[in-house]
Formats: sequence, C-alpha cells, structure tokens
Amino acid sequence: MKKPIHMMVIIILLLLTIFLYNRRLASIPLILLSFYLFSLAGVKLSLFKKNK
Repeated sequence: MKKPIHMMVIIILLLLTIFLYNRRLASIPLILLSFYLFSLAGVKLSLFKKNK
C-alpha cells in the first residue's frame, strides 16, 4: 500500500479511539490498530528478508 493510505488508516483508527474513549469502547479501535501495525510490520519484514 501507499504511504498516504497507511497514514489515513492510522489517523482514522486514532480518531475512533478518541471518539469511543468516553463510551468505554476504546479497546476496539486499539485492537484493530495493533493488528494493522503488526501486519504492516510483517509485510515490511518479509520484503526486507526477500531483498537481503
């Protein structure tokens, strides 16, 4: 994916976290954010190993 798309996804999930924090539902977007960042790191790691 392109860098602007990654930034949009992260910003949207952070805004959802802020919005849902008062309703005690902030864990939902945080779990989605952690899954997204974990998968992004896995893709970057596999590309790094492939180019090495």
